[in-house]
Amino acid sequence: MNIQFDEKNRVFKLDTEHTSYVMAVVDNEGFLGHVYYGAKISDTDVAYLLRTDENPMVPSKNNRDRSSFLDTFPMEYPGNGVGDYRESAIAVLDKNGHSAVQFFYRSHQIFDGKKKIPGLPASFAKETECQTLEIVTEDPVLGLEAVLVYTVFAGSDVITRSVRVTNHEAETIALTKVMSASFDMDAEGYEMLTLHGSWARERQIEQRPVGYGKQSVSSVRGESSHQEHPFVALVSKDATEDQGKVYGVHFVYSGNFLAQVEKNQFDTLRVMMGIHPQDFCWELKQNETFYAPETVLVFSGNGLGGMTRNLHDFYRSHMIRSPYKNKKRPILINNWEATYFDFNTEKLIAIAKEAKKCGIEMLVMDDGWFGRRNDDNTSLGDWQVNEEKITGGLKHLVDEVNVIGLQFGIWFEPEMISPDSKLYEKHPDWAIELPDRTPCRSRNQFVLDLSRKEVRDYVYEAVASVLRSANIAYVKWDMNRQLTDLGSSFLDEKHQGELMHRYVLGVYELQERLMTEFPDLLLENCSGGGARFDPGMLYYSPQIWCSDDTDAIERLKIQEGTALIYPLSAMGAHVSDCPNHTVGRVTPFATRGNVALAGTFGYELDITKIPEEDRKLIPEQTAMYHKYNDLVREGDYYRIASYAKNHEYDCYEVVSKDKKEALVTFVQVLNRPNYHSRRICLKGLQPDRNYQIEGDKGVYHGDTLMHAGINIPNMWGDFQSVLIHVKAAE
Repeated sequence: MNIQFDEKNRVFKLDTEHTSYVMAVVDNEGFLGHVYYGAKISDTDVAYLLRTDENPMVPSKNNRDRSSFLDTFPMEYPGNGVGDYRESAIAVLDKNGHSAVQFFYRSHQIFDGKKKIPGLPASFAKETECQTLEIVTEDPVLGLEAVLVYTVFAGSDVITRSVRVTNHEAETIALTKVMSASFDMDAEGYEMLTLHGSWARERQIEQRPVGYGKQSVSSVRGESSHQEHPFVALVSKDATEDQGKVYGVHFVYSGNFLAQVEKNQFDTLRVMMGIHPQDFCWELKQNETFYAPETVLVFSGNGLGGMTRNLHDFYRSHMIRSPYKNKKRPILINNWEATYFDFNTEKLIAIAKEAKKCGIEMLVMDDGWFGRRNDDNTSLGDWQVNEEKITGGLKHLVDEVNVIGLQFGIWFEPEMISPDSKLYEKHPDWAIELPDRTPCRSRNQFVLDLSRKEVRDYVYEAVASVLRSANIAYVKWDMNRQLTDLGSSFLDEKHQGELMHRYVLGVYELQERLMTEFPDLLLENCSGGGARFDPGMLYYSPQIWCSDDTDAIERLKIQEGTALIYPLSAMGAHVSDCPNHTVGRVTPFATRGNVALAGTFGYELDITKIPEEDRKLIPEQTAMYHKYNDLVREGDYYRIASYAKNHEYDCYEVVSKDKKEALVTFVQVLNRPNYHSRRICLKGLQPDRNYQIEGDKGVYHGDTLMHAGINIPNMWGDFQSVLIHVKAAE
């Protein structure tokens, strides 16, 4: 069993293959304390770690100093306003206007498998693959129940947490904060690792010491955002890719979030993850339940690389549902950077014909095919084909592309509405807006109020009717602006604080309906590039557009941060034209292909106009994709060197699960004059197995390749790259 309850000592112990998570119930009142999380331990009765035998004692023995107890005890799910001055996991507004809430242990159940969370994405597994603990806690004053849910995925070294809160009293109560996970631990010199960014430079790794007080990353933009990512890790000072302690916390949610680490006066840490409480207020009537999103917890005693590989395996096996998750994705060519809004049927067919010659398998028609959409100022919401551009209609175009031998994909931005659109003329109240205020537009567009059922139904039918009209195999679902002017003409004054969360639930409902009606559709989520790259989106789409910045060198940093926690198969990555449309850099076409190979792989260029020497390389690159994609998609990822840290070169490796094959990607960003070759040491091989390097007649033991390494010959010029293919010797 992976979950044990020591009834005598009232201790819960959750075990994965290499980790343990321990809680204990103390005192007559039933305080639930966090005891331990880390490397796997054998003993169950470790409640002594709670220090309740020290001063101050538990309230039953020393209630005159109850505040001292509450201010120091490592609460598993801390309440609000009752004596614990650290960050609370939950807060309310009751009938008296009070915010206090405190939960006590009442009961629990342990069962095989895992329940779904209504309306929310969450991990899944067969009954034999996981085990769940539900701890029922209660605030007896408020009649409020919080069920703390823990699921153990032993094989992935992952524990997930979520919370559901139910009001059992006749009086309505408002939730003003509901965190999904909280745990306390000793501050042993940990550093805080986060992923920050902006448009075109998403998920940049930052690591800094944890100081006293609260340090956090968050988003109140209505989505997980370019700027901050719903992830935080605590990393021991000595941690590297291969050694040291790492605690990772990741939020399965696509809206506002708060990820916080707090260091207090007694040198303990409180780690917290959940929906951001700003602008959040959720009303609970009698017997109504609020479901908080899921949080993924992972501990690695083998450095960042251990955390990375655990999360990759977990998301591939227990979050991505698409039938494509274990398949090669079609090599696509997207017309956005090729044509922008200036295209028609003839132009798209010309691209498709040339693409087919080069081994490309799908044409994707991006923005500009609908309404009067000749720039980004009009027509969002009017999802009817512009037959002045798409002459003969969409089905004619799709059929012609299929005859050429390519699949067809299409771009939508379903959550948006243009002020200059037929939809806005008819339904201006469908936009999220504040009355009497100058509206805050972005890209001259508004956001649709997805808290309204009629809006969701319109959006779904608009998208679905297009998909039913032709043989469309792929959808790129975009979101090019974030939320402002938080007002809904549908919600009354008591429920305006529910808008942001209801909006996210609306997005999930739409994508769930889409995948139910079109189960074989390849869905790729996107938000101005990679602003909505989060585990919640992976539940609906097996891949997410990583960034609008397709420059190969910038992508090294973006893809390093993304691959820290997401499998390579989830990263939308394309080869684009040069000078690059975002940064103006010119890089070798071969390097652009090698870098894009670490993702889904495709093209973002006008194949009819690129230099002939570049076009001739495309058949080689598409063949390379087919040769290596199974390995890249399914293998274990190892980071060998980081350009973001050394500013000279980048190197990463993917190793097959059976350790018989490896692919190393080396990118020389800056050439070194008058210098010897670069030496790198491989990782993840079997030490006593013999290997051969493609193009080299020699045979090498795995331990030699990993400890002594190989030499990378100097390459002429900056931005050069090489792939090194290693296979077990026959």
